[in-house]
Amino acid sequence: MSCINRRDLGLLVLRVGTGAVLAAHGSQKLGGWFGGGGIEGTTAAMEAMGFHPPKHSALAAGVGEAGGGVLLALGLATPAAGAAAAGTMAGAVAVHAPAGFFAMGGGYEYPAFLGFVAAAIGVTGAGRYSLDHATRHVLDQPWIVALAFAGSALAAASVVGRRAKAQAAQGDPADEGA
Repeated sequence: MSCINRRDLGLLVLRVGTGAVLAAHGSQKLGGWFGGGGIEGTTAAMEAMGFHPPKHSALAAGVGEAGGGVLLALGLATPAAGAAAAGTMAGAVAVHAPAGFFAMGGGYEYPAFLGFVAAAIGVTGAGRYSLDHATRHVLDQPWIVALAFAGSALAAASVVGRRAKAQAAQGDPADEGA
Protein backbone atom coordinates (compact mmCIF):
# COMPACT_ATOMS: atom_id res chain seq x y z
CA MET A 1 0.00 0.00 0.00
CA SER A 2 1.42 3.37 -0.98
CA CYS A 3 1.26 6.25 1.42
CA ILE A 4 -0.36 9.54 0.66
CA ASN A 5 2.03 12.00 -0.92
CA ARG A 6 1.84 15.31 0.97
CA ARG A 7 2.99 17.37 -2.03
CA ASP A 8 0.27 15.91 -4.25
CA LEU A 9 -2.30 16.34 -1.49
CA GLY A 10 -1.22 19.99 -1.11
CA LEU A 11 -1.59 20.52 -4.86
CA LEU A 12 -5.06 18.99 -4.71
CA VAL A 13 -6.13 21.38 -1.93
CA LEU A 14 -4.61 24.38 -3.71
CA ARG A 15 -6.17 23.39 -7.08
CA VAL A 16 -9.64 22.77 -5.68
CA GLY A 17 -9.66 25.95 -3.58
CA THR A 18 -8.32 28.22 -6.30
CA GLY A 19 -10.43 26.55 -8.98
CA ALA A 20 -13.60 26.92 -6.91
CA VAL A 21 -12.98 30.65 -6.34
CA LEU A 22 -12.31 31.22 -10.04
CA ALA A 23 -15.31 29.13 -11.10
CA ALA A 24 -17.58 31.08 -8.73
CA HIS A 25 -16.35 34.42 -10.12
CA GLY A 26 -16.81 33.23 -13.68
CA SER A 27 -20.30 31.91 -12.99
CA GLN A 28 -21.24 35.37 -11.72
CA LYS A 29 -20.21 36.77 -15.09
CA LEU A 30 -21.73 34.04 -17.25
CA GLY A 31 -24.90 33.04 -15.45
CA GLY A 32 -25.56 35.70 -12.86
CA TRP A 33 -25.00 33.21 -10.06
CA PHE A 34 -23.96 34.30 -6.56
CA GLY A 35 -25.30 37.81 -7.11
CA GLY A 36 -23.43 38.41 -10.36
CA GLY A 37 -24.63 40.41 -13.32
CA GLY A 38 -24.74 37.59 -15.84
CA ILE A 39 -23.69 38.21 -19.43
CA GLU A 40 -25.80 41.37 -19.77
CA GLY A 41 -24.46 42.98 -16.60
CA THR A 42 -20.92 41.88 -17.31
CA THR A 43 -21.16 43.21 -20.87
CA ALA A 44 -22.24 46.61 -19.54
CA ALA A 45 -19.41 46.55 -16.99
CA MET A 46 -16.86 45.61 -19.64
CA GLU A 47 -17.99 48.50 -21.81
CA ALA A 48 -17.75 50.91 -18.86
CA MET A 49 -14.23 49.63 -18.13
CA GLY A 50 -13.17 50.24 -21.73
CA PHE A 51 -13.04 46.68 -23.07
CA HIS A 52 -14.15 46.36 -26.70
CA PRO A 53 -16.07 44.54 -27.97
CA PRO A 54 -17.72 44.36 -24.57
CA LYS A 55 -19.81 41.20 -25.05
CA HIS A 56 -16.83 39.23 -26.35
CA SER A 57 -14.80 40.54 -23.41
CA ALA A 58 -17.53 39.48 -20.97
CA LEU A 59 -17.66 35.99 -22.46
CA ALA A 60 -13.88 35.66 -22.48
CA ALA A 61 -13.61 36.77 -18.85
CA GLY A 62 -16.41 34.44 -17.75
CA VAL A 63 -15.07 31.44 -19.64
CA GLY A 64 -11.48 32.14 -18.56
CA GLU A 65 -12.51 32.24 -14.92
CA ALA A 66 -15.26 29.58 -14.83
CA GLY A 67 -13.71 27.19 -17.35
CA GLY A 68 -10.18 27.66 -16.08
CA GLY A 69 -11.40 27.27 -12.51
CA VAL A 70 -13.30 24.05 -13.13
CA LEU A 71 -10.39 22.55 -15.07
CA LEU A 72 -7.93 23.57 -12.34
CA ALA A 73 -10.13 22.01 -9.64
CA LEU A 74 -10.34 18.78 -11.63
CA GLY A 75 -6.68 18.84 -12.55
CA LEU A 76 -7.52 18.42 -16.23
CA ALA A 77 -5.58 20.22 -18.99
CA THR A 78 -3.85 21.98 -16.13
CA PRO A 79 -1.38 24.03 -18.20
CA ALA A 80 -4.17 25.44 -20.39
CA ALA A 81 -6.43 26.00 -17.37
CA GLY A 82 -3.72 27.82 -15.42
CA ALA A 83 -2.77 29.92 -18.43
CA ALA A 84 -6.40 30.85 -19.19
CA ALA A 85 -7.08 31.87 -15.61
CA ALA A 86 -3.81 33.80 -15.34
CA GLY A 87 -4.46 35.64 -18.58
CA THR A 88 -7.96 36.55 -17.45
CA MET A 89 -6.60 37.83 -14.15
CA ALA A 90 -4.09 39.99 -16.07
CA GLY A 91 -7.07 41.85 -17.50
CA ALA A 92 -8.53 42.27 -14.02
CA VAL A 93 -5.20 43.54 -12.72
CA ALA A 94 -5.16 46.19 -15.46
CA VAL A 95 -8.60 47.41 -14.37
CA HIS A 96 -7.65 47.61 -10.68
CA ALA A 97 -4.09 48.93 -11.13
CA PRO A 98 -4.98 52.65 -10.95
CA ALA A 99 -6.28 52.07 -7.40
CA GLY A 100 -2.92 50.74 -6.24
CA PHE A 101 -1.97 47.37 -4.84
CA PHE A 102 -4.23 46.67 -1.87
CA ALA A 103 -7.72 45.25 -2.39
CA MET A 104 -9.06 47.32 0.51
CA GLY A 105 -8.68 50.40 -1.68
CA GLY A 106 -9.93 48.70 -4.86
CA GLY A 107 -6.44 47.65 -5.93
CA TYR A 108 -5.16 44.65 -7.83
CA GLU A 109 -3.93 42.52 -4.91
CA TYR A 110 -6.66 39.86 -5.20
CA PRO A 111 -6.72 39.27 -8.98
CA ALA A 112 -2.91 39.28 -9.02
CA PHE A 113 -2.82 36.62 -6.32
CA LEU A 114 -5.37 34.45 -8.15
CA GLY A 115 -3.43 34.87 -11.39
CA PHE A 116 -0.10 33.94 -9.82
CA VAL A 117 -1.57 30.87 -8.11
CA ALA A 118 -3.29 29.72 -11.31
CA ALA A 119 -0.07 30.22 -13.27
CA ALA A 120 1.99 28.35 -10.68
CA ILE A 121 -0.39 25.39 -10.76
CA GLY A 122 -0.38 25.43 -14.57
CA VAL A 123 3.42 25.34 -14.66
CA THR A 124 3.86 22.87 -11.79
CA GLY A 125 1.17 20.44 -12.88
CA ALA A 126 -1.83 19.05 -11.07
CA GLY A 127 -0.11 16.29 -9.14
CA ARG A 128 -1.00 12.66 -8.64
CA TYR A 129 -4.57 13.26 -7.44
CA SER A 130 -5.89 14.68 -10.70
CA LEU A 131 -7.55 13.82 -13.98
CA ASP A 132 -4.32 14.71 -15.77
CA HIS A 133 -2.60 11.91 -13.86
CA ALA A 134 -5.52 9.52 -14.51
CA THR A 135 -5.30 10.23 -18.26
CA ARG A 136 -1.52 9.75 -18.25
CA HIS A 137 -0.90 13.47 -18.80
CA VAL A 138 -2.25 13.52 -22.35
CA LEU A 139 -3.19 17.21 -21.88
CA ASP A 140 -0.26 18.06 -19.62
CA GLN A 141 2.82 17.97 -21.84
CA PRO A 142 5.76 20.42 -21.79
CA TRP A 143 4.86 21.77 -25.22
CA ILE A 144 1.30 22.45 -24.00
CA VAL A 145 2.69 24.47 -21.08
CA ALA A 146 4.77 26.61 -23.44
CA LEU A 147 2.00 27.03 -26.00
CA ALA A 148 -0.74 27.76 -23.45
CA PHE A 149 1.24 30.39 -21.57
CA ALA A 150 2.58 32.03 -24.73
CA GLY A 151 -0.94 32.21 -26.17
CA SER A 152 -2.41 33.53 -22.94
CA ALA A 153 0.31 36.16 -22.58
CA LEU A 154 -0.19 37.36 -26.16
CA ALA A 155 -3.97 37.48 -25.76
CA ALA A 156 -3.76 39.32 -22.43
CA ALA A 157 -1.23 41.81 -23.80
CA SER A 158 -3.43 42.45 -26.82
CA VAL A 159 -6.62 42.99 -24.81
CA VAL A 160 -4.98 45.11 -22.12
CA GLY A 161 -3.02 47.08 -24.74
CA ARG A 162 -6.15 47.77 -26.82
CA ARG A 163 -7.97 48.95 -23.70
CA ALA A 164 -5.09 51.23 -22.69
CA LYS A 165 -4.89 52.69 -26.19
CA ALA A 166 -8.64 53.37 -26.25
CA GLN A 167 -8.49 55.01 -22.82
CA ALA A 168 -5.55 57.18 -23.88
CA ALA A 169 -7.42 58.26 -27.01
CA GLN A 170 -10.45 59.21 -24.92
CA GLY A 171 -8.25 61.20 -22.57
CA ASP A 172 -6.47 63.14 -25.32
CA PRO A 173 -9.19 65.73 -26.06
CA ALA A 174 -9.41 66.66 -22.39
CA ASP A 175 -5.63 67.04 -22.22
CA GLU A 176 -5.61 69.32 -25.25
CA GLY A 177 -8.21 71.65 -23.70
CA ALA A 178 -6.17 72.15 -20.53
